[in-house]
Amino acid sequence: MSRLVLLTFILILGCYSLNAQHDHAHHWGHHHFTKADSLRGALRTERTCFDVHHYDLHIHFDFDKQYISGYVDMSYEMLTDSKLLQLDLFENMIIDSIVYQDHSLQYRRVANAVFIDASSMTAEANHTLRVHYQGCPKEAVDPPWDGGFSWDKDELDRLWLSVSCEGLGASSWWPNKDHLSDEPDSMDLHFHLPSGIDCVSNGRLITHDSKEEQQYYHYSIKHPINNYNVTFYVGQYAGFSMPYYGLDGDSMRLSYFVLDYNLSKALDHFKQVNGVLEAYEYYLGPYPFPKDGFKMVEAPYLGMEHQGAIAYGNKYMRGYLGGLIPRDQDWDYIIVHELGHEYFGNSISCSDHADMWIHESFTTYLEALYVEYHWGYEASLDHLEQERIFVNKDPIIGPKDVNFTEWDGSDHYFKGSWVLHTLRNVVNNDPLWFACLKALYEKFAYSVVSNEDIFDFLEDYLDKDLSLFFKQYLYTPDIPVLHIESLKLGNSKVSFEARWEQVIEGFNMPLVCSSIGEQQIVVTDQWQTFELDMSKKEFEIDLNNYLIIRQ
Repeated sequence: MSRLVLLTFILILGCYSLNAQHDHAHHWGHHHFTKADSLRGALRTERTCFDVHHYDLHIHFDFDKQYISGYVDMSYEMLTDSKLLQLDLFENMIIDSIVYQDHSLQYRRVANAVFIDASSMTAEANHTLRVHYQGCPKEAVDPPWDGGFSWDKDELDRLWLSVSCEGLGASSWWPNKDHLSDEPDSMDLHFHLPSGIDCVSNGRLITHDSKEEQQYYHYSIKHPINNYNVTFYVGQYAGFSMPYYGLDGDSMRLSYFVLDYNLSKALDHFKQVNGVLEAYEYYLGPYPFPKDGFKMVEAPYLGMEHQGAIAYGNKYMRGYLGGLIPRDQDWDYIIVHELGHEYFGNSISCSDHADMWIHESFTTYLEALYVEYHWGYEASLDHLEQERIFVNKDPIIGPKDVNFTEWDGSDHYFKGSWVLHTLRNVVNNDPLWFACLKALYEKFAYSVVSNEDIFDFLEDYLDKDLSLFFKQYLYTPDIPVLHIESLKLGNSKVSFEARWEQVIEGFNMPLVCSSIGEQQIVVTDQWQTFELDMSKKEFEIDLNNYLIIRQ
């Protein structure tokens, strides 16, 4: 008897062509990109000439008009001489002035880019300029995916406001160098708003000064932060905290801010956060942002990985309110996923939106590791099976230098997670795999990375040439097809022919076979004959652990 355990979900994806190889550049060449896309996404001299160290943002709210006004002080180092310096602010927002050393600077606006006269700025020196601005920020249509300001109401018809802007960009509501490659080392945020309502933001609360009609909040962020992670929450909040005791014995206070009428259910629901932190600490290390503390804040949208102040909107349910995939697990998906982003996305950040798999694939894979830590490997496989919803229309890695966010599906989440799970089984050595994952995080924590940084590290640590593996799985939309013929079973031998199809030239990948114990066979894109010893009548190639199709 022979049994091949298949990734059955892939077989219902529809017809495919065995010759459907896609050149990455050609694939994305069909998309139409504008000058505005390039101004936002590309690194030209006007951006590479300076490095931002600190933002000091001051915001005044007019809730009746849904209007904001204020200024930002940007402290930066000029790395090279340049006639112009580019900041970003959406064109619907008004710039009142740009001031440098008590002088107003000349500037011109092109789409959402702001080009500032930098001729008076000395290279290899530190500088500060101030941008005064105002306007009605873009309102969110479907937050957090189509983000912006969420001017909302809670169940008691009270004001509830927050902002989410991943992909859209922080420049939708405040002036900054809006490119993932340049995170400030630290940041201060100052909020001015009417009394009688609460304001929560990233970082530590430094000052809260409440007058009869107005109040002021000052938060300070001490760790590097993605601009799109900078946020605030305004509403009628009740706050509480719970302790977390790390695996090394250190303790940390976990703070929660929830709508006041949800306090009792939140006190019980958020107990599960400790188990998530414990699992991630086991695999990667301690929570990344102790200087800024840990907050989870109820938000008027599903969720977002806002660094140190995670947006929570999953309605205190187990599973997933978003409804993208069926989930019957006894844990809150938003808590597990967004907490994973504190490691991949916030601590380790990609340098271009095209490489968003570094944020999303690794974080989605952490969900499976969370399940494995608490309930074992088979349970994690059950979880992974729920995420077999691949689209396979686009490569996981997008086009660079155009601020690309328009993937056709969620392959950079779920398919990318399966790529990492497949790599784990290619390595076929769990102690090595988990040591590699932890070392990768420790190497790149608090830094901005490229795909090449990740690829080079994995190849060096695992001592494997993975170039074809990554090219196949990340730069084409095609899933390798395993073609097996002439399967013959004898009393003590099994023989068959196999090759990979629908793959790039030269692609090879090992698979684990069960015959005498477990052994790997390396299948290539050319027909090969395999003959294996077999000590039992049942022979198995376990395909459950690989992202492949069986022909």
